[in-house]
Amino acid sequence: MSLPPEKASELKQIIHQQLVKMDVHGRIREVLAETIREELAPEHQQLSTEDLIKALRQRGIIDDVMKELKFVTGVNEKERTSAPKPSTHFVDREPPVLRKTNIDPTRRYLYLQVLGGKAFLEHLQEPEPLPGQICSTFTLCLHFRNQRFRSKPIPCACEPDFRDGFLLEVHKDSLGDGSKMVDATTMLSICDPVHMVLIKTDTFGETTLVASYFLEWRSVLAAENGITNVAVELLGVGTESKVSVGVLNIRLEMYPQLSKALSPEITNTQFALERQKTAEKERLFLVYAKQWWREYLQIRPTHNVRLVKIFAQDENGVNRPVCSYIRPLRAGRLLDTPRQAARFVSVLGYERAPVIGGGGGKQEQWCTLLAFLCRNKGDCEDHANLLCSLLLGFGLEAFVCVGTKAKGVPHTWVMTCGTDGTITFWESLTGHRYIHRSVNPDDPPLVEQPKPLYPYRTIGCVFNHQKFFGNCQPSDAVEVCVFDLHDESKWKPMSGEAIKSVCPPGTASSVPPFPPLCASTLDAAVTSNEIEVQLRILVSEHRKDLGLSTLWDDHLSYLLSPALAAYELERTTGISAGNEEFQDAVRRAVPDGHTFKGFPIHFVYRNARRAFATCLRSPFCEEIICCRGDQVRLAVRVRVFTYPESACAVWIMFACKYRSVL
Repeated sequence: MSLPPEKASELKQIIHQQLVKMDVHGRIREVLAETIREELAPEHQQLSTEDLIKALRQRGIIDDVMKELKFVTGVNEKERTSAPKPSTHFVDREPPVLRKTNIDPTRRYLYLQVLGGKAFLEHLQEPEPLPGQICSTFTLCLHFRNQRFRSKPIPCACEPDFRDGFLLEVHKDSLGDGSKMVDATTMLSICDPVHMVLIKTDTFGETTLVASYFLEWRSVLAAENGITNVAVELLGVGTESKVSVGVLNIRLEMYPQLSKALSPEITNTQFALERQKTAEKERLFLVYAKQWWREYLQIRPTHNVRLVKIFAQDENGVNRPVCSYIRPLRAGRLLDTPRQAARFVSVLGYERAPVIGGGGGKQEQWCTLLAFLCRNKGDCEDHANLLCSLLLGFGLEAFVCVGTKAKGVPHTWVMTCGTDGTITFWESLTGHRYIHRSVNPDDPPLVEQPKPLYPYRTIGCVFNHQKFFGNCQPSDAVEVCVFDLHDESKWKPMSGEAIKSVCPPGTASSVPPFPPLCASTLDAAVTSNEIEVQLRILVSEHRKDLGLSTLWDDHLSYLLSPALAAYELERTTGISAGNEEFQDAVRRAVPDGHTFKGFPIHFVYRNARRAFATCLRSPFCEEIICCRGDQVRLAVRVRVFTYPESACAVWIMFACKYRSVL
């Protein structure tokens, strides 16, 4: 058997690495010296290659090498021809120090290993999971300089068995120097932290944000041998942001190894200077914000009750300027249009920040983007910030609006300003769009005024990554507001320079960089089939409990697909299409004298049992599922539409046809 040159060289390299690992060369030298002493001293004869191989075989060294190389002869053709996928992230149980992966020798890497956790006291009484038993899991998500990683889920425990390695590329921002190896001094100026987010997933698939931590990795630049071990104490989120939730043992290593490490004094001085510079910028912005607020209150005393939000707390309880939560975000090839972006944001789960205790108060928590995406759900502010960032990325002039809905409930939504002056409101929780037409309160009573279709009542301020405006019109009611943001008599602006000083880009601030969006890991067809099979079983069991038999019509089930596709298209684009063909197909499938009933419903989760329980609460759906009559045939169709970050829109349609008996 002949190998192509590249395969032959690869095989030679693997064998060479194995020989080096086993220190075969050292053992051969020992055997050689021993053989010369024993056999050549008296006669001084020549030692042949055969003699040396014989000596190596006698001492079992050749057998050891062959065992370690583990040649496999019984592989089938598929295994021989499939090339392994290159990976920069792997999981290994043994040994405790993780093995390395192949790296590009012309690049600089930070190898981050998570070598277990301890003191996760909330799980102190957690029983050991039985083999095959579904249990709650921890997942660690990382972001560093536009690279994202996710650990393998591990069972929740007091000492969770994290054994993960992540290879982070340390590169420059400028494209011209992208191919150069960065040195220690350049890396010291890279102040981006490694953002680590710990997510807990329960047995029902519900996710909870456990901790969000910014790891200062540059201490490794001053470590001997380019290796340092860090014990990272993770603090809780929201109301528990001062409480420890556990400790992660982390090992940092530079590849290739630095020729010369920096002194600890240099790195500590750099960190101190950065903290001092950031603190001074934040102090000056706070002074400016206080002055701006005093001037705003002097315009009209009633302004103190308007929802003008300048700062907001993140998941760690840190106050940040609201403008820092927005940044133009390009989705690459994952999203094609602004309306598709709005649909994507709307299918991310909605959950208000948890509050300990009663009182009905709303907990303040604006999540960083990584925490929001990894948890796959968040509050209305998280949705609005993400949608505004995506619309800015699509080149629109977008702002986040802070105000109230009906009954004075605080709310945030997104607004875009067209070049022709058109104002469009985007509801980030539903993906709905509304054109704003201002009502003129000075018009005579007979003049017909436009009726607002949007649910918003008042508006206090609007902002994006560069601008902030406080509403100083006589009334803060949305329907009478004029959105001419250049008119300072209607909207009081903040200084663009002041905002720029504390918001990226071009500032060494405590604001975390935005992560890129990740493509969905879900297979839409497989997921659709799985949910559909589960729903059929649930329907059959439910009808059996009622003493009813169940006959499925596979053809009718298939005919429901176009309707589900049309519903999703309408949610995304606002355009309804294909209804005529669907109706015609159903008429042909339902014989004369038979009745057809259908019920579509939409979810943003993939739990079939939970979806079925929700469906039964609808009298229309329950009527179909529990249908009684002559020649009853049931149908169900599930269609999962996947979006970035493994978000999905799940459409389900239940239908039945039966013979009408009057």
